[in-house]
Amino acid sequence: MEPVLPADLGLDLVRATEAAAIIAGRWMGLGQPEQANEAAAQAMAETLNALPIDGRIVIGEEGKLGQHSVLDSGVQVGNGNGPALDIVLDPVDGSRLLAMGHSDAISVIGAAPRGAMRSLFPAIYMEKIIVDRQTAASLVPECLDAPAAWTLGMVARVKGKTVRDLIVFMLDRPRHAHLIEEIRTAGARVALRQEGDIAGALAAAAHGEVDLLMGIGGAAEGVIAACGVKSLGGGMLARLAPQSESERQAILAAGIDPLQVYSCDDLVQGEAIFFAATGITSGSLLVGVRYKGGEAETESLVLRRETGTRRVIRAYHSIRTEDRGPK
Repeated sequence: MEPVLPADLGLDLVRATEAAAIIAGRWMGLGQPEQANEAAAQAMAETLNALPIDGRIVIGEEGKLGQHSVLDSGVQVGNGNGPALDIVLDPVDGSRLLAMGHSDAISVIGAAPRGAMRSLFPAIYMEKIIVDRQTAASLVPECLDAPAAWTLGMVARVKGKTVRDLIVFMLDRPRHAHLIEEIRTAGARVALRQEGDIAGALAAAAHGEVDLLMGIGGAAEGVIAACGVKSLGGGMLARLAPQSESERQAILAAGIDPLQVYSCDDLVQGEAIFFAATGITSGSLLVGVRYKGGEAETESLVLRRETGTRRVIRAYHSIRTEDRGPK
């Protein structure tokens, strides 16, 4: 029997994303992504450790950052007096976007009962296709190897659109040059972003302007995204995509099959799943943090898979002197 989690767990978790976002937002446009991420991670860790949970970070920050942080894989969070949880998180999804003052930087966290999430450590990169609930049932593993035009044609048919109506979210990377050309040749439009893999996944799953996400992004971000996509009822296919021989060898040494295709259910099992995100800079998903003297205003999204509940929370926070930004 699946463990029962507190119905208000999402409201506890959003405190951690709010804390990270409030700190991170002060670094917007300062050109210092590492410092912003470090400050946000510290704020998120402090908030999580005050919560009544017994959490374990399944995939941490070290793979993305290339260095250790307070939110590494395997770190215990919470005060220990609560449900045993698997935790995945990203204090700043889009740290370079934040540093440049661009839109769509968010802070995110996902949680599920202990043992529900698949750890893909030490994998760094993952190939993904993500769609909304309307298309989820039609997403089959063959889509990962099929020509882009075939997948786009399937999505268009299900949605009652033409291929030229579709918008595909993708990270702007040299490795995607051929895929971008395929999509454009098929007639679909491409929304390229420098960062924001998780925000893109949510946009694709939310039955909004973006129709699907395609391409290679972070593996940790993939597990985090799976929590949100599954909570929204969307569909996801994923497969590890090592970008170096050393990464491939590390994956094999960990006993992970690099060719296995994963769905949302493979990455995070069961129905007791919570997901929270807070906007840092304003974008298509959430409004960013707004500062007014000793007060900060935040907008957050809280999802609960079990009930299908989707909450958008606008909150006002008093800011302590030490939380008012870089010195």
